[in-house]
Amino acid sequence: MIVPYIAYDGNAEEAFNFYKTALNGTILTMMRFGDTPQGDQLSDVDKNKIMHVTLEAPGGIMLMGNDHLDYMGETYKVGNNFSLTIHPEDKATADELFNNLSIGGTITIPMSQAPWGDYFGMFIDKFGIKWMINHQAE
Repeated sequence: MIVPYIAYDGNAEEAFNFYKTALNGTILTMMRFGDTPQGDQLSDVDKNKIMHVTLEAPGGIMLMGNDHLDYMGETYKVGNNFSLTIHPEDKATADELFNNLSIGGTITIPMSQAPWGDYFGMFIDKFGIKWMINHQAE
């Protein structure tokens, strides 16, 4: 399954509450930047922003997202604020997909254990598409 991952300019919580109602969905996860290990280094405004949110809705719909913070390395721009996410069943498949799809692209986060416990990596493929590979922790 490929899941869209959408970045917002500080209104992810509002957007996902709207999608929850509009799609008759359920918010499964909502984590704030202040809850991360580096959260105490952020401004009070950034601490309250969404680090990760997951919504599931009938018909196999799944959306994920977060609020963009400037330190993330690129300027927020509508139209370039999404990634495609793959959730493989095991680490070996995660590594294989990451290695195959990132050929000729730019790796932004190598596959590694993420602060939220999953095995995670990010890259931009040679066609300019942002990808995330996320194997959920057991």
